[in-house]
This record gives sequence, C-alpha cells and structure tokens, in this order.
Amino acid sequence: MLNVIFTRMENQAVSYSANCTLTLYGNDFLHLPQDAEALQGAHNAARFSHILQKDAFLVFRSLCKLSMKPLADGPPDPKSHELRSKIISLQLLLSVLQGAGPVFRTHEMFVNAIKQYLCVALSKNGVSSVPEVFELSLAIFLTLLSHFKVHLKMQIEVFFREIFLTILETSTSSFEHKWMVIQTLTRICADAQCVVDIYVNYDCDLNAANIFERLVNDLSKIAQGRSGQELGMTPLQELSLRKKGLECLVSILKCMVEWSKDMYVNPNLQANLGQEHPSDSEGGELKLPEQLAGRRDSINSLDSTVSSSIPGSQVDHPEQYEVIKQQKDIIEHGIELFNKKPRRGIQYLQDQGMLGVAAQDIAQFLHQEDRLDTTQVGEFLGENNKFNKEVMYCFVDQLDFCGWDFVSALRAFLEGFRLPGEAQKIDRLMEKFTMLEKLPEHLQTLFASADTAYVLAYSIIMLTTDLHSPQVKNKMTKEQYIKMNRGINDSKDLPEEYLSSIYDEIAGKKIAMKESKEFSLTPKSTKQSVASEKQRRLLYNVEMEQMAKTAKVLMEAVSHVQAPFFSATHLQHVRPMFKLAWTPLLAAFSVGLQDCDDPEVASLCLEGIRCAVRIACIFTMQLERDAYVQALARFTLLTASSSITEMKQKNIDTIKTLITVAHTDGNYLGNSWHEILRCISQLELAQLIGTGVKTRYISGVVRDKEPSIKGLPSGTEEFMPLGLGNLVGSQDRKQMAHIQESVGETSSQSVVVAVDRIFTGSTRLDGNAIVDFVRWLCAVSMDELASAHQPRMFSLQKIVEISYYNMNRIRLQWSRIWQVIGDHFNKVGCNPNEDVAIFAVDSLRQLSMKFLEKGELANFRFQKDFLRPFEHIMKRNRSPTIKDMVIRCVAQMVNSQAANIRSGWKNIFSVFHQAASDHDETIVELAFQTTGYIVMNTFQQHFAAAIDSFQDAVKCLSEFVCNAAFPDTSMEAIRLIRHCAKYISERPQALREYTSDDMNVAPGDRVWVRGWFPILFELSCIINRCKLDVRTRGLTVMFEIMKSYGHTFEKHWWHDLFRIVFRIFDNMKLPEQQTEKTEWMTTTCNHALYAICDVFTQFYEPLSEILLADIFIQLQWCVRQDNEQLARSGTNCLENLVILNGVKFSPEVWNITCSCMLEIFQNTSPHVSSKMGIILLTWRPAGQDEENADGKHFDADFDSQSQSSHDRALSERGHSQISSDDTWKGRPNKLFAGLLIKCVVQLELIQTVDNIVFYPATSKKEDAENMAAAQVDHNNALEEPETEVGEPDQGMYRYMTSAHLFKLLDCLLESHTFAKDFNSNNEQRTALWRAGFKGKSKPNLLKQETSSLACSLRILFRMYSDPQLQDSWPDIQTRLLLVCSEALAYFISLTSESHREAWNSLLMLLLTRTLRLPDDKLKPHASCFYPQLCEMMQFDLIPELRAILRRFFLRIGSVFHISVPEGALVRTPAS
Repeated sequence: MLNVIFTRMENQAVSYSANCTLTLYGNDFLHLPQDAEALQGAHNAARFSHILQKDAFLVFRSLCKLSMKPLADGPPDPKSHELRSKIISLQLLLSVLQGAGPVFRTHEMFVNAIKQYLCVALSKNGVSSVPEVFELSLAIFLTLLSHFKVHLKMQIEVFFREIFLTILETSTSSFEHKWMVIQTLTRICADAQCVVDIYVNYDCDLNAANIFERLVNDLSKIAQGRSGQELGMTPLQELSLRKKGLECLVSILKCMVEWSKDMYVNPNLQANLGQEHPSDSEGGELKLPEQLAGRRDSINSLDSTVSSSIPGSQVDHPEQYEVIKQQKDIIEHGIELFNKKPRRGIQYLQDQGMLGVAAQDIAQFLHQEDRLDTTQVGEFLGENNKFNKEVMYCFVDQLDFCGWDFVSALRAFLEGFRLPGEAQKIDRLMEKFTMLEKLPEHLQTLFASADTAYVLAYSIIMLTTDLHSPQVKNKMTKEQYIKMNRGINDSKDLPEEYLSSIYDEIAGKKIAMKESKEFSLTPKSTKQSVASEKQRRLLYNVEMEQMAKTAKVLMEAVSHVQAPFFSATHLQHVRPMFKLAWTPLLAAFSVGLQDCDDPEVASLCLEGIRCAVRIACIFTMQLERDAYVQALARFTLLTASSSITEMKQKNIDTIKTLITVAHTDGNYLGNSWHEILRCISQLELAQLIGTGVKTRYISGVVRDKEPSIKGLPSGTEEFMPLGLGNLVGSQDRKQMAHIQESVGETSSQSVVVAVDRIFTGSTRLDGNAIVDFVRWLCAVSMDELASAHQPRMFSLQKIVEISYYNMNRIRLQWSRIWQVIGDHFNKVGCNPNEDVAIFAVDSLRQLSMKFLEKGELANFRFQKDFLRPFEHIMKRNRSPTIKDMVIRCVAQMVNSQAANIRSGWKNIFSVFHQAASDHDETIVELAFQTTGYIVMNTFQQHFAAAIDSFQDAVKCLSEFVCNAAFPDTSMEAIRLIRHCAKYISERPQALREYTSDDMNVAPGDRVWVRGWFPILFELSCIINRCKLDVRTRGLTVMFEIMKSYGHTFEKHWWHDLFRIVFRIFDNMKLPEQQTEKTEWMTTTCNHALYAICDVFTQFYEPLSEILLADIFIQLQWCVRQDNEQLARSGTNCLENLVILNGVKFSPEVWNITCSCMLEIFQNTSPHVSSKMGIILLTWRPAGQDEENADGKHFDADFDSQSQSSHDRALSERGHSQISSDDTWKGRPNKLFAGLLIKCVVQLELIQTVDNIVFYPATSKKEDAENMAAAQVDHNNALEEPETEVGEPDQGMYRYMTSAHLFKLLDCLLESHTFAKDFNSNNEQRTALWRAGFKGKSKPNLLKQETSSLACSLRILFRMYSDPQLQDSWPDIQTRLLLVCSEALAYFISLTSESHREAWNSLLMLLLTRTLRLPDDKLKPHASCFYPQLCEMMQFDLIPELRAILRRFFLRIGSVFHISVPEGALVRTPAS
C-alpha cells in the first residue's frame, strides 16, 4: 500500500508535467493542515500541486512521528507494541527513501519534512540501545546521505559530530554499537564522491566541524586497537574492530586514488614505451571495489544519484577551499592558544590577519566564537588593564537588553562567559552591566541609580547559589530575600511584588553560568575503566540519553536552516585531504604491521600504504611519500636493525608490496628510490642466504687473502647489515638451516622476476624519474662498495644493465642519466680495491663500445660526456694496473671505432696526455703507440672528424716530448708534431669549413686558430720545458715549419706567432739557477736569435711592418743581458738583419734602426753619466786596500781575443779590449763581471756599426792594404783617386742619410771619449786592478778607444768625399778637423810606449785618408795637423808610420809649393 501511494504520486507528477492544460496555481491549491503550517514556520506558504502529493506527505510525517514514540522503561521487550511499531515505521521510512523518485527528492515540502520530522526522529533513534532500531537508523542515514545530502548539510554534520563519531570516541559504548557504526562508515568511505564532499563541505567551512579530520583520527585510533581493553571486548572482537577500522581507512585512500586517477600515468601501460604489459599476477593495478569501477569517466562526472540535484552553474575552485581551510586552521590554532592564554591567542590571530586590533573587533570575536573557553573569556574581560577594560565595555555594549526584564538580561549577560573567581574582576563586570543606559527604559524608571541595579544583580546571583546549591542546607525564604534587598533603591525599597517575582523565577529556574568547554569536551576515553559490565551499560545509557537530547536540540535548531551543499568535482581536493590525514593513516598502518601478525590486517595495512604512496606520488608530496616508503622499507626487515631471522609472512608481503610500488609508481618516487633500492640491495643478500650460496662468492670476487672480522669466520661480514653477525660462525648448521628457511621465500621466482622487472622496466620511466632512479642506485652502489672487508657489486652490475637498457633514449635524457652514472664510475674507478676498479673500467669499456657504435652528428658532445670517466680514473687512480687497463680500453676503442668517434677524441687525447707524464715505461709506450697510430693513420683517413680535437692531439704529443725519462719517445713525438703540420698544410679547407664553438672566428682564421697556432704554441712550450737536446730539436722544428709554410701565413698570424716565439726570451725573466740561465742564453736564446733573423729576412715583406720594432726590442733585451755570448749574438744578429735587408729599408725603417742602435749604445756605453761609467771612473773599495790575495788574477791583455763558437762572423772580429779567463768567470763578484760584459758588448757594437756602414771586413782589409803599401813604400798608392777599399757599395752607407750617420758618429765619439778618459785615469785603473782587475797590466779600454775613433774617421772621410753631401762639406770639414786634431794631440800626450803602439793603425788610417784628399781639401788639414805631425817625429815610430809621414810632408811641400824635387814629377791625386 505504501509503495502504491508514493508510486502513484511520482507517476502523476510525470503525467502532470506532460499535460500543460492543468491549472497549477489558483483556488485548487491544496494547503497543508493547520498543524503542519504551524510547524512549517517560514515555509508555511509552500503548497502541493496534487492531492497525491499531500497524501504522500501526510503518510511520511505520520511514519516519522510513529518512529519517535518512546519505549517503556526498563529492558526493551521485542514483542511490545511500541518497539514493533517503531521498527516497522523505520523499515517503512527506509523503503520510502530507497524508492524515492525525483519528486520526493526535489520537492521543497518533502525536503522540509525530512529536515523537520525524519532527521529529528533519527537523532533519537540513532542512539537507541536496541540494536535493530539503531541499525535501521543507520541504514536510513546512509540513504539520506546518498540521495538527499545536498539538502541536509547541517543535519549530516549533527549526525556525524554528535552520534557517529561520539559513539566511536566513547569508551563506554558497546561493541555492537561501534561495530554497526563502523560498518556504516565502511559503506560511506567506499564512495569517493561522498568522502570528498564531506571534506569540502565541512572541513573547508569556517562554521562547520572538521568531520573528515575527526573521522580519520577516530578510525586510526580504532585501527590501532587503543580502545579494546576499555571496552572489555574479547580479543576476537577487538581484532574484528581493528580490521573494520583499517578497512575504512583503506577505503578512504582508495577513494582518493579513484578521485585522482586521471592524474596518474602508469608507465607499464604506455604502449609507446614498450611491448611489455603487466599481468594480473604482478599486482600492477590497485584492486578497487566493484562499485567504484568505472563510476567516473572524467574529471567532471558525478554520481548519478545526485547529478540531477546539482546546479550546472557551480564551478569547483579547489584553491578557494584550500584558502578557507588554511584560515580555519589558523582560527582553530588561535582558539587553542586563547584557551591557554588569551593574550597569546588574540595576538596570534591578529598577526595572521584573522582578527582586528580594535576593541570592538575583539569583543565581537568573543561573542561569536562559542569554542572559546568561557573561563578564559571571563578572566580576560575582568583584567584591570586599559585595553581589557575597553574590550569588556565593547563586549557589554554589543548586548541588546531592550524589552527584557532584569533577570533575563542578567541571564543573557552571564551566558557569554564564566564569572572569574577574583572579586575585583566580578565587580568590574557587574558594574558595567548595571549601568542604567544599558538597561531597558522601564528598569531605568524603576531603579533610582545604577547602584540599585548593581546590588540587585549581586543579590540575584547569591539567591541562585542559595536555592540551587546542594551544599546549602537552610534555604533562603522569600521574606528573607525581600528583607535583604530593603533600602537598596537610594535608601528606598523596591516593590515587594517585583522582588517576589524575581524570587519565584530564580526558584523555578536557576541562572546557569556557562561551563568551560575544556571540561565538557574532554574525550570520554580518558575515564577510568568501568569495573563491571553492568556499570558500563548503565553509564553508557546515561551518555546515550544525553547524546540524544543534544542531537535532538541541534537537529531542531537547524531544521529551518538553508545551507548550500557543494558537490566536488576537481581532482586537486585530494591533495589537502591527504595532507590532513596522512599522519594518522601512517600511524594506523605502522602499528598494524608492527603489532599484529594477522594476514588480513597486514594485507589491509600494505594496501593502505600502497594507496597512500600513490596519492603522495601523484601530488608530488615528497615528505609524505618518503615517510610511507620508509615505513614499508622498515617493515621488510631488510634495512632494520633487527635480524632477518624474525622475518615472517607479513615481512615477505611487505617486500612484494615495496617492489610493486617501485614497478607501478616509479615515475613519481623521486628520493624514495633510495629506500627501495637499499631494500633490493639487501634482498639480494637474503636471497643468497635462502639459496645457501657461499658468502665468499656473493660479489663475484674471491677474497681469501683478506682478514676476516675478529670473532667471525671469513665471509660472514657481508651479512652484518641483516643482523646475522652474531649468528654466523658460532651457531650450528641447524640454526643456519632455520635462517635459510625463514628467508627462503625471498628467493622465489615471483620475487626474483619482480625485482628484475624494476630494472628492465627502467626504460619506461620518464626523463626525470630515470634520473632519480639512477642517482639513488648509484648511492646504494657506493654504500655496497664502502665495505672495508668485502665490497659488493650487485648495484654496480645493475647500473651497467640499466645503462644498456636506456641507451636508446633521446640524447637530452641520456646526457642527464650519464651525468650521474659517469660521476659514479669516476668514484668506482678510483676505488682502492683493484677488483672493483677493474670491473668498473671494463664495464665502461663495454658501454663505450656500444655507445660509439651509434655514432655522433657534428657539433654534438655526447661522446665527450660519455668517455669523461676514463679521464677521471686515469688522473686519480694511482694503480699502474688500472692505468694500464684504461690505456688498453681506449686503444681498443680507437682501433675498432675510430670511424665513429667525434667529440670523444678529446677524452682519448686527455687520457693519453695523463699517460704521457707517467713514469711507467709500459704505460707511456702503449699510450704513445696508440697516439702515433692516430696521428699517422686515423688523421689521414678521418682528419675532418678530428679537427675539434686536433689541438688536444698536439698537446698530448707535447706532453710525451716533455717526459724527460724517455728521450727517444720525446724525439719521435717531435717528429709526429712535424707531421701534424703537414696535415694543416695539405688540408686547410677542412679547417676553414669546420664550425663549432669558435663561431666568432672568421673562416680564414680557423686554419690558424685550430691548426698552426696549437702546433707552434706547443713547440714553444717544449722549448721552455725540456732539456737541451730536446728543446734544440723543438726549436729547429718550429723554425723549419715557419720557413716551410710561412708563405701561407696571414700578416696578423705572424704577430701572434712571434708572441709565442718571444716566450723563449721571456723565460729568462723568471728566477732560475745561474748555471741553467747561462746555458739557456748560450744555447737556446742564441740559436733562436739567428733563426728569428733568418725568418724575418725570408719573409721581410709581410713582417717588416708588424714585427720589426718588436724584433729590435728583443735584440736590445739580449744585448742587455749579463751573458757575453748572448750579447755578442744580439749585436751580430742586428748586424746581419740590417745588412741583409737594409736595401729594402724605407726612411722610416732606417729611423727605427738607428734609434735601436742608439739605444743599444746608450745601454751598453760606459759614458760618464751611465752607471757603468760612474763605476769605472769613480769606484773605490769600501775600507779595503786589496782583495782576493789568493793568487788568482784577472788578466787583461791588449792582445787577447774573445771569440764565440756559435757565431762564424765573430771569429773575424777584432781582439777584445778586456778579456777574462775561467778563474774570473767563476768569481762571485757580479759587478765586475757585468762591467766586463758591457765593455765587450760596446766593442762589438762599434764593430757592428762599422760593418753595417762599410760592410764586414772592409775596414780590416783597408788597414791591411795601408800597412802593406807603407811597407813597400810605394809612392803610386798616394796618387790614386779616393775610393773605398774593397767593395764599398756593399755597405749600407749609400742608404743612410747624413742625420743617421751623425747619430752613429756621436755615439762612436762618445764611446771614444770615455775610453780615452778611462785610459788616462791611471789612479782609478790602479784601484780597479787592486780590487780584482788584476793581471799582467792594469785594465784599459785601448781597443774601444782606437776602434771607435777609427770608425768615426772612416764615416767622416766617407761623408767628406761624398758628392751628394757637398752642401754639408763645410760642416763635415769642421768636425773632421776637430776630431783629427784632438786625436793627434792626444797621441802626442801619451807617455806609454804600449799605448802609442795601439794607435799605429789609427794614425796610418788618418794620414792615408788625409793624403787621398784633393789639394783644396788637404790644405786646411795640413795647416791644422802640421805642428802635431812635426811633434810626432820625435817618437820612435814604426817604419810604416814613418813612411806615411814622409809622404805626408812631401805632399805638403807640393800642395803649398814649398819645394819641388829635382828630376821628379809629382802628380796631384785626383778628387
């Protein structure tokens, strides 16, 4: 019948909607009965459109009222009419709700009926002690939650907060009640939509309770078995309850997984990543309840039961809910702080921006927030503080007592807080309350002053205490109360009727001050255990009755409240939900695994942890994910401190779960891979124990020679991490067999295959996940290898395997992977254990060979990154065995994969570079053989591919050259460098076309930057680093390359090249031992100087503009050095440079050249103002008369000659004016040694000027001819016209201007003047001689004195007879006369016979040249010289000089017509 009523109503509604002619609004409206309208309140205007709807409504209401009829007192009688009617009514209500159609679900009247009647009825029946009634109430609630939750937000909150969760939290509640509640929750928690909606609508509502959080916490406590002892349950009941709690928690997690499944990507189901798919047995997918399968096809799909009730305009913004939740957490924390210390709570809320700073804001907060501790509110308001008083005044002012009587106003005032215990605080509160302006107008008229209200309020509080306190025996009468209040109204009495009414009202209902919620909300589980079952039931009945009253009041209060219920759709809600619940969930699962061995409990815990890991992974919640994975790892017992002998089936299942997590959630695990891979590493040990493998073969390395841990047999150290260290060795075989049986299942085929699938499946991990996987696998491998006794290589082998598996990834991912693996191989390859290092190097070789087979495109660098570990190992590992193996591995790569190598050449040459400096002959020889093969053969075939590494190859060869231990290899390496130059010369186009990281280099310059420059630079390094024979060969090759290929060099290349070449001389600026420096200058610098000059001469055209000045500077530097040989070479090179190229010099170049010679003169000339001149002319020993009385003398001889073995031209030079023997050169007196060198250089420079101007040997030849002519006394020689002796045109005179010649002339004369002064200073020469310049005679500068003057005379006479300088002849004549007259005067003044002998050649030159002048030019000379010539006759001159003088006087007679010899014809010389 009931079904007929409601079915007809639904069918009528359908037909009614189809028939549009039916009048919906008019006089036919069916109104509710009068009593229903009264109950309806604000909704009494609602009407039905058909009589059937009215009938259905009346039946439904009647059933609700019938279910609310109370039962008889005492134990319920199953046959009683009241109980049977209650049960039937509830069953019928359940049937109506389950079959409700769209009209019943959506019509406002039926929804209101559910709120006003059904929910109120359920609030009473939901706490019934009758199990059948309780169970039916729960079933009805489930139906309401499924079909009507969008209308019942407030009612659902009351059910959860006051009934379900309270029953779970109450320690006295029966097992049956808890069981039925938790079964109901199991069904609720299985609905993903419902679970998410509970969180969104309650936990994210500022005005609602945290239902989801409280639910999870309560279920977690039940799952941990905390309430079993208090409830007096049997162990089986407690276990069943724990299982149900775990089932609920797992269902909640499954709902979260289901809700967010669209965000999860299972790598094993991606077809593009491989053909392998997970089977049913592998547990790849979480087993979800059947009712959830396929219920959400997309993010926005909703449960079909509520979709029709959800407005389509609702938009789900999880960010907004998350903000609200954060604000709610802040407020709750602030309230918690307030309830402990009010000021701290208020300050916290203000700091967080949730509470204003004004007193009105705080007062309003105290009024509105009912979760505050009333005692703390009273204490805060009563404080005698200015701000507290302001808040208290605002608090009272915000109360509106208008229209109330005094007692009602006092009741309302005291409901907001609990009066403090201190009298002064109470006084301040009551004083503010009784201010007349706050009271209603009729009370202001009644009371004479505020004092009246103040006293009356106190009397009412006292009356309440007197009448209602059980401790007061003698109660106050009405007369006594009236008498007590006499005279309080300004010495008058208040009306007795008024006081009497107050007494009656208080006697009927006391003023109940608010109790502190700190006590009313104390968890009931803290009560002491009930002694007997009877007492427990009695107490529970009392609590249930109070619970029913509270729920009924709350349900009636919210029956008219319209609260919107939001149905969530967004995936992101799961993240804050899990953030809130992960801690109690983890506690429940951990305790379950730790304390309980029941298989079902363990299975639920492991399934829950799997779901939790999935959620944490999907939403990248690292802390939560790591916590759950660590929990799993801990319960495997593989990494724990406990022994694996305690391993049970649940631990085996945990291992399998961990492996499953790794397989299905690998893309999200991140740092959690560390724990998983650690367990897998230790699992290998457990498998070896289970299969009985000998421990000494665990890592594949036999270690018999290594000592074992003290007290344990060899090989048992490996099992120390598994807690077996105290078992193996001292126990018998039976116990070892028991251990193997305990862990035997870890070696099952399914476990082995699953573990292997983790590594083979690494190819399906995404780019970031594979990097995390590899990084932590390397970390575990390092832990394995860190064992001091027996390192394991399980993880290292797996690293090699996954490198093979993942080598086909895109290069961007592979480079990130190899960055981690390569660094690991760097460390492993340098492991002190050679077996480990050998395995690493061999694995690297295999991987490299496979990788090189793939080849590499131009401008990529993957090979370089891949082969870098070989460099690191070669550099850091000191073991010759490992180094030899690295060299052989690289050599094998070169021999087999040379055609595919591109950027890897850099690594190969870097390895050989390291080997080149080794002291092991085998290593050096093997590396050099391979390097030679590359240079001679590979470069020949694949030069274009190796261009990027060409300079590395040259640098490598340079290192071979510089290894002084193997001189033959050094010479051969130089030959290979010379061969490299051939490649550059033959294939310049390949270098021009090559593009790499030097894109800013012009194509034409790439030949220089990548080809010639590295070769020449490394040769210069060889010259600077190696010993004499090697560096000489290097120097030769370097200049051979310049001479052979210099014609292809650009001008700016030469500039860079000579910067390299001049580094040879820069080396001398560094501090070195004197012997090495001397050797360097004498050999290498000397050789380099001549080579530089040869190159400059060969390529004068391109070099003159850019390098001539630099070469002159370098020559000056050589001349300034304290090395006689180098200084001589410098002047000689200057001479050759000018002589060979002078004909090409421009006037500007001649200016530079003359300036250079002038500066050299100034730097070496001992003129009076120079340092050398000051020393030679003024030096005195400091307090010493004589030094070095050891008989070792310095010999200074006029006739000693200094020659250089390195310079063929120097052998033709004149004698040195001051020479030294080996004894002097070995003396520590550097001062005199430097002076000696300066004097030699000065003399060499004079000779250089002479050779430049007149060509080498010309002057010598002239002197010899003059002497020969004088000897034969041949008169015809005087009559020849003036010409240069020999081949005067070969000299540079005709290319030099008079200005240039005068500059040189000034230098020569200055040098002559200084030498003359020094030679004339007999005292100073004596002092120097005594100080160390000792020898056969005193030191002198005779050679400098005569040669400088001779050169000056030649230049002057040459200029005086040059027709091109005819305009300058007067000036030249003046200077020539001056020089000649001073020279003759100085000669006449000489007193030393030996000194005069040194002037013989000079005088013959002067007189011979003068005699060659024409008569007109001879006259002034004869007039000027005549007196001096006459004076010369008094000396004992050599015959040749006398013959010249004779001719001179005869010429004077002819020129001045003094006499003409008879019979003789004298011919005047032609001009």
